[in-house]
Amino acid sequence: MNDRKTIIALASGALPSGIAVVRISGPQCSYIMEQFLAKAVPARQLVVRRIIDPVSRDIIDKAMVANFPGPASFTGEDCLEFHVHGSRAIINKLLKRLQEIPMVRIGEPGEFTRRAFENARLQLTEIEGLSDLINAETESQRVLAIARMDGGFSERINGWRRQLVVCLANIEAYLDFSDEEDVGTPDIDGLVIAINSIAAEFRAALAGFAQGRIIREGFRVGIGGAPNVGKSSLLNHLVGSEVAIVTDEAGTTRDIKEVAVDLGGQLVVFFDSAGIRDATSKAEIEGVRRAREMLEHSNLIIWLRSALDLKDQWRPGAEANVLEVVNKCDLAAYDGPGLAVSAKTGMGVQQLLEEIKQLAINNNELGSSILLSRSRDRQAISDGLMALEAALTILETKQAPDMLELIAQDLRSAVFALQRLLGIIDAENVLDELFSGFCIGK
Repeated sequence: MNDRKTIIALASGALPSGIAVVRISGPQCSYIMEQFLAKAVPARQLVVRRIIDPVSRDIIDKAMVANFPGPASFTGEDCLEFHVHGSRAIINKLLKRLQEIPMVRIGEPGEFTRRAFENARLQLTEIEGLSDLINAETESQRVLAIARMDGGFSERINGWRRQLVVCLANIEAYLDFSDEEDVGTPDIDGLVIAINSIAAEFRAALAGFAQGRIIREGFRVGIGGAPNVGKSSLLNHLVGSEVAIVTDEAGTTRDIKEVAVDLGGQLVVFFDSAGIRDATSKAEIEGVRRAREMLEHSNLIIWLRSALDLKDQWRPGAEANVLEVVNKCDLAAYDGPGLAVSAKTGMGVQQLLEEIKQLAINNNELGSSILLSRSRDRQAISDGLMALEAALTILETKQAPDMLELIAQDLRSAVFALQRLLGIIDAENVLDELFSGFCIGK
């Protein structure tokens, strides 16, 4: 007898609603069908059934019911779904009666997906893609999340892992059975070619990390400049809302203000900050420090000056991606370099938005080389690349045939890095972090 508990949860949104979905997974699904339905539901069909109260035999609701026997289900276990009317009374009654059945309990956040992972229905990277899809706010985020959730990412990682295992197996076979006549010396030149090819793919994947992270976390646009040049007013115009306090007193903004918007399917995160100058008070000094730090981590800096006073006490470094903008052009004529705007009248703001949108699109273009979007991805591939480079350093010496054990250890390290990324080993901490952000019914 299977002693694992069956889990239940409301998998749809807030009540009341037109339809609500109660999801069930575990060994008690067949018993639940017997107790709540007058007639069983055929496998992998969605049919109309009356849901019966197993105690009073009253009708709880007339609903659509789906039956997904394991292992060909989302969790890999027997699963049921009750698509009922989204009434609080119906849901409360149904969940109450379900919990009265032995070995049935409410699921924990993300537990359905955790069971899918434990039953090898999903790999860790696919679960991360599912999490990204649930949280996607823009079209580019949706596309990136779907690619990861759909298994393209894990297929590439598994492909690298299989190639490395073949290389490793050739070396291990020689080390373990070198006295056998049919086991030859490993082809050093062939190993160099194979490992160099994989290392090149690792480097290409790492080169795409910045773009992948921008798509997932947003294109960061920092608004910087001296005090009282109109940074907060410009932010309010850019996002179409009064999100920042605006006064004619210099130094009003002290903390970093962050606002995310969807520009043409791209997530753009605007940051407003304290004006940068030689401050004297402790609070303003800290505000200026945070402003400079924010600008250093921005993908684009809107460097704002006032047409009334074009002098700067500080400017971003030459390596920064800077868009020069001059504000208050309704008060003073300006025909110099940069984009002339008025945060008061809105002049030039739409053109500025279009330029920002195009820059975000250029940075967010999904290419075949973009695989990585999480810090965990970059760490694993970086660790793997370091191990491969160590192996290549040995392979390219004359001593390579005598140092096969060291080469094998480096290849094992690379394989382990990929297995950690896939969740084959050391997955628990990542799963706990992921599922803390999932709803109970997912």
